[in-house]
This record gives sequence, C-alpha cells and structure tokens, in this order.
Amino acid sequence: MLSYRHAFHAGNHADVLKHLVLVQVIEKLKQKNKPFCYIDSHSGAGLYDLFSEYARKTGESEQGISKLVKNPTDLPAALTNYINLIDSHSRFYPGSPEIARQLLRPQDKLILMELHNNEVRNLKNNMQNDARCAIHHRDGFEGLNAIVPPEPRRGLVLIDPSYETKDDYEKTIVALTQAIKKWATGIYLIWYPMLARQRDQSNYIAEALVSLPVKSLLKIELAVSEQQEDYGMHGSGMLIVNAPYQIDTELAASLAYIKNTLAMDDKAYCQMNWLIESA
Repeated sequence: MLSYRHAFHAGNHADVLKHLVLVQVIEKLKQKNKPFCYIDSHSGAGLYDLFSEYARKTGESEQGISKLVKNPTDLPAALTNYINLIDSHSRFYPGSPEIARQLLRPQDKLILMELHNNEVRNLKNNMQNDARCAIHHRDGFEGLNAIVPPEPRRGLVLIDPSYETKDDYEKTIVALTQAIKKWATGIYLIWYPMLARQRDQSNYIAEALVSLPVKSLLKIELAVSEQQEDYGMHGSGMLIVNAPYQIDTELAASLAYIKNTLAMDDKAYCQMNWLIESA
C-alpha cells in the first residue's frame, strides 16, 4: 500500500518523540571523531511545509511541535538540541533525513530509502544534491538487508514504516533479524504507533526483539491522551537496539517535559525501561 503521506502528520507528538531520540543518538555518535553512517529505511520527503494543505487538514503539528516551540522555557539539554534544529527551519518541519543531514559531519554518510514515487522525488529535491547522501528508490525492508553492513561500519538505522497494514510489523521484525545477523554492532531505532485497543500491536515488535542476540534494548513510550477503543493514535514508542551509554539518563528530563507540555488529558504518560540491559 502506497497511500501514506507523512505530510498529514508532520510535527505531531509521534514525530517529537522519534526525532528527540534520533537527535540525541546522533549527538552521542558525534562524540567520537570516527565517521559513521545513517540509514533511513522509510525516508519520506525529508521536509514538510506546516502551512501546506496536507498539514492544515489534520492540524496535528499544533498539538505537537508547535506547543513546544511556543513554550521554550527551561528546556533540558537534549530537548534544546532538538528544538534549536526545528526552529532553524521556520515554517518547514524537517523529517528524519533532513535532521540527520543537518547534524552529520563532512566525514559521515547518509543512506536514504523511499518507495513512494512522489515522496522519493521530493526527497531528492530536498536533500539539495548533498554528496554525503545516497538515495535509493526502493522498499526499505528489502533494502536494509541489502545495504548492511554499511561503510563505514559505525552507525545507526531508523526504521519507521507507516504501519498502515499489519504486515509492516512482521516485515519490521524480519528486516531487523536479517540486519542484526549481518551488522550486530549497529544501533537500530524502531518507531511504532500506540493505537486504539482494537488495533494496538505496540508490544509485538518488542517481544520479538527480546529473543534476538543484541547487546541492549531500551523501550521508550510517550502517550498524550487516554487510549480509545476503536480509532486513533494516543501515543507512540521507540525501541533502541544497542543503545548508546547513558542515553536513558540523558533523555529522562526531556521526556518528562514533553509529556507535561503535550498532555491532552490526565491519562498522558511517558515511560522508559530496559528490556535487555548491557552488562
């Protein structure tokens, strides 16, 4: 299914969680001079106009990034890094490829995959012919197994499909299983939605990953409202395979701040726990 367009959802609470974590992991990798590679399995267009017809139709950014930008007081360090990057783009919200492109150094590389015809065309335009970027018009699940291990072998992968169909959950697990066998030292970030009870499969991927031979597995979730019965996304989560040292400590204050700022009712919460903790 290729109907999904992230422009409808850019800057919502799920993007805030996803991109806060992404920024902090990249900053951790940059603490060493050694080059690294960023791989994005479902890149989208890379940059989104928050005043476009798509964004205005849902208004999701107004309950997400716009609330944070309007209340920039006493921001924790990790959140400051993220907000400063977002602010530099004015009316446009940067997707994960653009966030990575802005943060990576001259010696680092980006490998971006996108299957949607219009989205990959927009992605190529938005990446401004950056020589560090390799853009592939292909299925990210299949492409990940073909690309890893990358060169350089130090780096991270972001996997964030739309989960429009239940197949995406299984495809994510298969892709990760194959990739980890070939590139066990990579950092893998997996985003997933937390949906209404009748559709929710938020524990499915985490339960599968626990059985894989990974050094560590950190689970982070942010819910901004009560879970509904039939329809809607009240929150989302991030799984970090081979999580960088002390990433949980560095994110804790920012997650609490986001929860308090974006909460829509008293059922909002954030939580972080190790499913596998490195020795």
